[in-house]
Amino acid sequence: MTNHVLDIETLAPGVPEMLMDRADHWADRLERGKKIDRILEGKIFFSLFFEDSTRTRMSFELAAKRLGADVVNFSSAASSLKKSETYHDTLANLAAMGPDGVILRHSEYNAPRFAAGIFKCPVVNGGDSWRSHPTQALLDALTMRRIKGKIAGLTVAICGDIAHSRVARSNYMLLTRLGAKVRIVAPPMLMPQEKEFSQAARCDTVEKGIEGADIIMMLRLQKERMQTGLIDSDTAYFKSYGLTPERLALAKPDVYVMHPGPMNRGVEISDEVADDPRRSLILKQTALGVPVRMAVLEWASKK
Repeated sequence: MTNHVLDIETLAPGVPEMLMDRADHWADRLERGKKIDRILEGKIFFSLFFEDSTRTRMSFELAAKRLGADVVNFSSAASSLKKSETYHDTLANLAAMGPDGVILRHSEYNAPRFAAGIFKCPVVNGGDSWRSHPTQALLDALTMRRIKGKIAGLTVAICGDIAHSRVARSNYMLLTRLGAKVRIVAPPMLMPQEKEFSQAARCDTVEKGIEGADIIMMLRLQKERMQTGLIDSDTAYFKSYGLTPERLALAKPDVYVMHPGPMNRGVEISDEVADDPRRSLILKQTALGVPVRMAVLEWASKK
């Protein structure tokens, strides 16, 4: 059976915890400067990013190389897609080259699942549409576990553009599965449909949403996915929904702040909060992206 990582929902019971435990192992070795076994030496991964990315793309590439694998990067802007080749034909031709694994990011809903039906190797989802971003959820959960010592029982407020966020969806699925209490905080026009996030508490003000929270996760406005006119202005949004030191004081005294990036300062989060050395986990999230993706690529490569 091929170990695809397409979304949180299709990971078997115990697999997310196992991946987080393994990522903990890799994180400890990286932090201590220990030798990393090149367990994927001889493997070749295709990195197919049809959508722009900094953190996800580079952390996957670094993760693969840390484990001894080679990475072949794909640029859709310089591909035969620009010559009217179909997405299916592009993938079919890449599959014929016989990679050992594929990391795929795409703006189309369910694009990685479609790819998994074409490639004869593991496909790892680096983010698709507003549907799923499983490795981001895993690294976010690991960040919480390492700083809080647990996930079960934590109150996590996810704030911002919930309706268009794959990060929010994957985090909600994983955190509720691991026993956290999730709140979603957004203006009405950026709330998801009622059938989604069914176990999450819904709050339409930041003040109510973060009160007593253990973790606050801020999200950017996904303007590339929303209809024009949903937000009056960045300034107005920050005034009503931006995370400031004054609002942060409403959460628990030992609250921590997270953001998956890219971060828009002065829109969803203030400089003071983003750079708070006691409360901000943003750079810790980025750092843990590498060991989490090492664990994912290692597991996906197992026969």
